[in-house]
Amino acid sequence: MTAAYPRTSLSVNVNKVALVRNTRHLGIPGVARAARLCLAAGAQGITVHPRPDGRHIRAHDVHELAELLAQDWPGREYNIEGNPTQNLMEFIRAVRPSQATFVPDGEDQFTSDHGWSFPQDAERLAPLVAECRALGVRVSLFMDPVPEQMQAVRAVGADRIELYTEPYACAWGTPQQEEQLARYAAAAQAALEAGLGVNAGHDLNQDNLAAFVARVPGLLEVSIGHAFMSDALELGYAAAVRAYQQCIDDGMARRRS
Repeated sequence: MTAAYPRTSLSVNVNKVALVRNTRHLGIPGVARAARLCLAAGAQGITVHPRPDGRHIRAHDVHELAELLAQDWPGREYNIEGNPTQNLMEFIRAVRPSQATFVPDGEDQFTSDHGWSFPQDAERLAPLVAECRALGVRVSLFMDPVPEQMQAVRAVGADRIELYTEPYACAWGTPQQEEQLARYAAAAQAALEAGLGVNAGHDLNQDNLAAFVARVPGLLEVSIGHAFMSDALELGYAAAVRAYQQCIDDGMARRRS
């Protein structure tokens, strides 16, 4: 039996809502409305990743969502992710979200595809982590599932890691699935032993989420965007939230068995 940990939270990434909206000048679909509907259906948080080129989430979205969460959903979490050496820190200073997730993306990168490396990235990250924590903002670092890196993450001052899960998602349904799950479980255990919280995200979906929740210890939060929004196109926001919460519940039940 796996040790008991708090229930895994669902943070809905609303970037793709903004991406569709930005193809026209009508303001629809509304990013704040999507967030409101997801929160009303039971999502524990909202995630945005505002990139320097404004290809999806834009500055006004970041501020509008901060106001929405503060006024109407003060118990829910706001996670802003991005590269702290680009445009992320200006948003952190302005709105002071619940969590800042540092991601090592290039400015024109298609999507996140790797985590930070230590000791190479420690010197530039340390003062930025310290600034966030001084502002009362929890810091999570986007990391590959490498157990040996976790002590260094803690040493730089971070509170959590976010495990980059695309390799697991790509291995789903293949002979490598179990091997990948074992890698993530080992990395999460190393993070816990280093005193870090554990988040995860990237290509998690209704097929692979429950198994991940069941196997990876101490999983506090999953951030899901592309697959969630793809499902929401067919199911609607509220039903998609319920479907993903059910996956989490199924994984938690398997963890306890």
